[in-house]
Amino acid sequence: MVELVITEAESLTMDTDNKLLNAALLIVATLVVAKLLSALLIPRSKKRLPPAVQGWPLIGSLVQFLKGPIIMLRDEYPKLGSVFTVTLVNRKITFFIGPEVSAHFFKAPESDLSQQEVYQFNVPTFGPGVVFDVDYSIRQEQFRFFTEALRVNKLKCYVDQMVVEAEDYFSKWGDSGVVDIKYELEHLIILTASRCLLGQEVRDKLFDDVSALFHDLDNGMLPISVLFPYLPIPAHRRRDQARKKLADIFAKIIASRKQAGKSENDMLQCFIDSKYKDGRPTTDSEVTGLLIAALFAGQHTSSITSVWTGAYLLRYKGYLSAVLEEQKTLMEKHGNKVDHDILSEMDVLYRCIKEALRLHPPLIMLLRSSHSDFSVTTREGKEYDIPKGHIVATSPAFANRLPHIFKDPDTYDPDRFTAGREEDKAAGAFSYISFGGGRHGCLGEPFAYLQIKAIWSHLLRNFELELESPFPEIDWNAMVVGVKGKVMVRYKRRALSVN
Repeated sequence: MVELVITEAESLTMDTDNKLLNAALLIVATLVVAKLLSALLIPRSKKRLPPAVQGWPLIGSLVQFLKGPIIMLRDEYPKLGSVFTVTLVNRKITFFIGPEVSAHFFKAPESDLSQQEVYQFNVPTFGPGVVFDVDYSIRQEQFRFFTEALRVNKLKCYVDQMVVEAEDYFSKWGDSGVVDIKYELEHLIILTASRCLLGQEVRDKLFDDVSALFHDLDNGMLPISVLFPYLPIPAHRRRDQARKKLADIFAKIIASRKQAGKSENDMLQCFIDSKYKDGRPTTDSEVTGLLIAALFAGQHTSSITSVWTGAYLLRYKGYLSAVLEEQKTLMEKHGNKVDHDILSEMDVLYRCIKEALRLHPPLIMLLRSSHSDFSVTTREGKEYDIPKGHIVATSPAFANRLPHIFKDPDTYDPDRFTAGREEDKAAGAFSYISFGGGRHGCLGEPFAYLQIKAIWSHLLRNFELELESPFPEIDWNAMVVGVKGKVMVRYKRRALSVN
């Protein structure tokens, strides 16, 4: 009996040992399989990650980036190629440089690459319920309002107003003198924008008040605002107060128009009349926010591009002569009349503006937030995996000067866009990205070209101009990269218009 008990105990012990052994073998087998899979998959994934810019512990490449993103891109692109990752503290930014790798950036749906997270710093300025403060479906409807406000029939009305504003503004110049053309064009463009976008009431009666408020809004958009848009600093407090006062002003204008049954040819009226797909009309707060977004999108970019256009024309007399000859031809054909259709015939001036914009796009970086993993293949055939959670970026300022796309890329050469050359199309879509492209291309591009054409057509027809100061430098410190310092121009009113 005792022996039987011992034998049973031994049997139980052996069973337990066998179970433990089997369990151990199972665990070992699982670990071996996991290791094999890891060896097959994880190193492969690591090999496919884009090369990274070398940085410091904790802060990554923050120091290099703050010195200037374009400087950093110039340093790293030759070493790392067209796709590489920069670590900034706890965020990873993967750059796509060149049309060969940019298709996904510009064409990906919002569910894959989103604007909303990276542009949240605009919300305090634009206000609640518009653009980056709403989900994608609502934002798309609001972008439809912009599209409708910029249709050709609307643009024709806007051009008539642009021409009147230019004629009135430059009629106040004397017969000769020296002016800071940067100052002059900034002021003219906000006058034009006020008339075309914000409405006759603002332009005629409230321009000084509204202009001052927009100045406070503008000054409330600081580099630190990108990271901390609600930081309680004086500039942000002034921004918030200005936003509230603007909302009050436009609420009164909207109410007055509705009460009087008035309808004007301006963007304000388009937004008042807009309706969402479910039939809901826009609110006063939404109208104000959309107007602010429109003015922010267009005012700086148009004034900066106008200045660069003039500076290059006055520096390169051959192109200035070509533009003057085009104006002479159009005046022989149409007289002194300038309207939408005549501006559309100014191909030489168009190419000069486009080339200035290629060299100096005001928005030097475009950003998206990646919501899913995806792959990209470079023109050399290298394939990289871009992980979910990365910020994906491209740089018009850098990509527009790639030597394999543009011949002598740092040279001002508007003829590169003529038929037969068309360097902006030679490498396919997204070779020229001053206005972005794809799903998020700039809706205001036609408005901007017409505005700049209207201004420079008037100047060139009516004044002899000479660049008085040295050719301007780039102001890399501005939020919207523009022209540094004054740009002095000597003018003399023509006895007769160019004919």
